[in-house]
Amino acid sequence: PSNKVCFYYHIGQCNAHTICHTTEDYWQGLVEDVKNFLNGHDDKIVNQLKAKMKDMSDQMAFERAAEYRDLIEAVSTLRTKQRVIRQDMQDRDIFGYYVDKGWMCVQVFFVRQGKLIQRDVNMFPYYNDAEEDFLTYMGQFYLDSRHLKPKEIFIPGDIDQESVEALVGDEVKVFKPKRGEKKQLVNLATKNARVSLTQKFDLLEKDIAKTQGAIENLGKLMGIPTPVRIESFDNSNIMGTSPVSAMVVFENGKPNKKEYRKYKIKTVEGPDDYASMREVIRRRYSRVKRDGLTPPDLIIMDGGQGQVNVAKDVLRNELNLSIPVAGLQKNDKHQTNELLFGDPLRVIDLPRQSEEFFLLHRIQDEVHRFAITFHRQVRSKNSFSSKLDGVEGLGPKRKQKLLKNFKSMTAIQQASVEDIQALGIPKKVAQALLDKLSQDSH
Repeated sequence: PSNKVCFYYHIGQCNAHTICHTTEDYWQGLVEDVKNFLNGHDDKIVNQLKAKMKDMSDQMAFERAAEYRDLIEAVSTLRTKQRVIRQDMQDRDIFGYYVDKGWMCVQVFFVRQGKLIQRDVNMFPYYNDAEEDFLTYMGQFYLDSRHLKPKEIFIPGDIDQESVEALVGDEVKVFKPKRGEKKQLVNLATKNARVSLTQKFDLLEKDIAKTQGAIENLGKLMGIPTPVRIESFDNSNIMGTSPVSAMVVFENGKPNKKEYRKYKIKTVEGPDDYASMREVIRRRYSRVKRDGLTPPDLIIMDGGQGQVNVAKDVLRNELNLSIPVAGLQKNDKHQTNELLFGDPLRVIDLPRQSEEFFLLHRIQDEVHRFAITFHRQVRSKNSFSSKLDGVEGLGPKRKQKLLKNFKSMTAIQQASVEDIQALGIPKKVAQALLDKLSQDSH
């Protein structure tokens, strides 16, 4: 029957919550205890356990009191392992990063009430200066609703502090520890990032045989020679702004970053993916033909039938080149779904757990990331950095002040000379800046 308690209730390992406790206050208390424990605020829990232990001892229920004692010791042991800064109880996030072989790993320690309660590690390809990509990561980190801003942030010594302050806002204090335990924590986060990235590369090295088998099987399934060199393309634009395209190259199943290429769309107005791709394929393979470059064994378009047909038309009818072209379609959840190939196009049957499918997934993810990163660079230059360039007397430090205080180009354009002067920028420079922005807007 559902109203009977279980065996563990009789031996004291279960409270039979659903049978013996039906009040909302009881359940709310449990929820608060769990939240306090997970957030590192366990002093209240320990105090409650101590009170219960004393109560049992007063009642001469010594075995029950011993159980509470053991629980207190267990919580205390966990607290000791978690504690990383003993001299204060501050909430802070500690960042460290490491770069190698075109990848960046960022490690974050979440310290609450002086205890390390959680760690976060993220690895991704980087394409620019390491500091620039780290700042991009920082700017996106607290936009995630899972990451609440703490009181303090520790960052590595090679990261520009003012840039981070502009990204996280005035409510968070940013520090670059130079010595002592706090500096050791940043070093530890950096070391953990290095270890995580090294382990990733070790695993990739062990998968070389699988990767070689994947490209051989892919060629057999498509009925073409083994695609040793694969070139893949993707477009990126948001509402038609700053349209760009990007190409990544995989050789023997591994990315060859030296061969990556970026393309700003020159001949297309507005968000026309087909026309943009036609331009890029023409530019890329005209140069391959003209300069005698190594052609790929396979071209993969990030898209379906339309993109494939555009590429085929340019290659065959304009450039007289015979290079196999395939398309990678995504499903409605924007996940790699189907490989299209052949005349006419057909779906190549690839099991989802196959190494061939994983290889294509990596290629599609890589070209998409590369295109998005390039697009962000172009948009950023168009919307902020380049518009501030060319003003005499406006150097990097003053640009940072403008970014930190005004947050956007619109706010700067709407500011007065006096508003800009208040940041310590000379009146002549402030006026020259506003004049330039006014000219650019017309």
